[in-house]
Amino acid sequence: MPSAGLAPRRIVQLSALLSMFALFTAQIVSALLPNVPVFVAASAGGLALDVYLQYRNPGLLSLLGKVRFDVTFRQLLRDMLILVGLLRIDGIDPTSEQAPLLVALCAFYALHFACQAAAVLVRRSRTLPIVTRNIDASALNLTAAPPRILARRQSHRLLAFSIPATVGLLLTAATTDAYWGGIGVAAAIALVGSGTAYLATWLLPKKRAKNDQKVMEWLDEWLDDYQPTVAMYFSGGTTSAYQANMWLSTLSSIEAKPLIVLRERFMVQKIDATDVPIICFPKVSTMFSLENSTLKMILHPANAAKTSQVLRIPTIKHAFINHGESDKLSSCNPYAKAYDEVWVAGPAARERYALAEVGVEDKDIVEVGRPQLAPIRPYSGAPTGTYTTVLYAPTWEGWDGNPGNTSVVLAGENMVRRLLEDDGVRLLYKPHPMTGSVDPRAGAANARIKAMIIEANSKRSGARPDAGAAEELARRAAELHQLTSMSFRSSADEMERILLQGTPRGDRQAAIAEATLAWEKAYWASFPEWEHQIITDARPAIFACFNQADLLISDVSSVVSDWLTSEKPYAVANTSGMPEAAFRANFPTVSAGFILTPEADGVPMLLDAVRHPEKDHFTAARAELKEHLLGPSDPPSLARFNAAIDALCTKADERRLRMESRLAAEIPSPRSAAHDESSQDSNDAEDSVNA
Repeated sequence: MPSAGLAPRRIVQLSALLSMFALFTAQIVSALLPNVPVFVAASAGGLALDVYLQYRNPGLLSLLGKVRFDVTFRQLLRDMLILVGLLRIDGIDPTSEQAPLLVALCAFYALHFACQAAAVLVRRSRTLPIVTRNIDASALNLTAAPPRILARRQSHRLLAFSIPATVGLLLTAATTDAYWGGIGVAAAIALVGSGTAYLATWLLPKKRAKNDQKVMEWLDEWLDDYQPTVAMYFSGGTTSAYQANMWLSTLSSIEAKPLIVLRERFMVQKIDATDVPIICFPKVSTMFSLENSTLKMILHPANAAKTSQVLRIPTIKHAFINHGESDKLSSCNPYAKAYDEVWVAGPAARERYALAEVGVEDKDIVEVGRPQLAPIRPYSGAPTGTYTTVLYAPTWEGWDGNPGNTSVVLAGENMVRRLLEDDGVRLLYKPHPMTGSVDPRAGAANARIKAMIIEANSKRSGARPDAGAAEELARRAAELHQLTSMSFRSSADEMERILLQGTPRGDRQAAIAEATLAWEKAYWASFPEWEHQIITDARPAIFACFNQADLLISDVSSVVSDWLTSEKPYAVANTSGMPEAAFRANFPTVSAGFILTPEADGVPMLLDAVRHPEKDHFTAARAELKEHLLGPSDPPSLARFNAAIDALCTKADERRLRMESRLAAEIPSPRSAAHDESSQDSNDAEDSVNA
């Protein structure tokens, strides 16, 4: 059942469509009668409504396009009805006055379709076989994009350029003077004609980029010059970019020369700010430029349908690094056996793969830790302030309908209620962004939890930060936005973005890390210490919330594994229906944490253990589990990651040498071939003498 918030919007949409059809009906009737005032008003109102909806609600008009009632048909119908009206109005000569207007109007539409043809050609000429970022591609003769209304907005162009013609024809209908119609149609012809001529200049050699072959030759030269050794390969949907973004800081810190390889054009702008060169290969045929490059290995943070295409390159080794580890079955996907190696955080993942029996051999598993966890601060003892900060970060419901996936539905409200009953608790609620996307019950429970927190805040009071705190947050946000975003003019297309994003800063990752820390400090300082927080934006990130919290309550997910790097107390909600012993046995990540039932009866005891560490019986167990899940702290995770890169690159080099040696053995050198030919000639001569 649709929510009440959507009903007014749908009423407005339906009213707009009914108004459009009513105006067309009024135009038809008033043209046939004729009734000049109604005819002029209906014609002008129809065009005005169409223009308004094109800019304010184009999605609504796209529904009309699906039934072939698109903008071209609507404007043609509107102009045809105006001509019919002119025929019916006394005082306008159909032969000497209306016929020229009809011919001129036909010329306008001919130029409109010519402009559309030019737009198609320009768009094709500006679509390169690859998309790049952080790479200077100016040698490809890249140029700024033409105006959007000419190149990409056919509907807006037709309606905007039709306005003078429609106004002129309606003035003719009102005054019976064809002079006004002639001026209006002439102005429309001049607009579309000059626009077409201007747009066509992008087809001239001066504004055309190099052809596909030249682009690929340039790419080969760039790869030879850059000499990449390690790439991160990623393919996915619009909401999956976070899986790659979580590895950007690591990729920027490795000792090898990194590269990011993407497969979808839109994904180039979904990747967060970084100085690492990015190349998108929309077609698999262009991607095989990598085969002849210096690239030795590729890192894969996710399994995707297009992953199999890059696995076919025999000269490159492949390592699966995943985008998070947990006890869920999704962390042991059978697809992992397609890679040369599977890189995991610690021994727990190795055991997980062995138990799953999905075909991944133990010799192919490499423990590298989790380099991204470096910003998480370690445990420093019991809370010392007035409030105990609790982070409730449940995961989402997943695709399989398992009630144990998320605690939001069965336990979320109970846990939040218990936490809010304690006056010494400050709650940070950070639900998974996909909560409610599969199960409406999760979305409804999530909404109720937020309402509970808002109500609890209304019952609290105390000092608030002064205006300076908000000003500091705004200043830090502006600095961070400048570092992490790239603004483009509205007409910018893919080629123009390649041109504008061609030169990386060189120190962006370090600058972003510094600016992020400053923003996080300002963010937390902008709220009073007693106020509960609902955090649904991407920033502050989950690790920043870790550093604020004294206790984590979550579900069986990678959030728990990452939290353990701090060794702070944590609790996991058991909504699976299993007894606690079985729950701990089936999910090793919860073995060093408190277990909460759906009723959340254990929350008071949990808070008491956090405030009095002597009552916390899991301190030593957390330290052991941390090493079991994430590996040892020494050497650091990044050092182990670099060592794994070196080892796999060495394997790639050794394979190349073996292949070259084998090929050399199969193809004789010119000298040996000449020697063999000479020997054969001698043998033939000897045979002839003997004969």
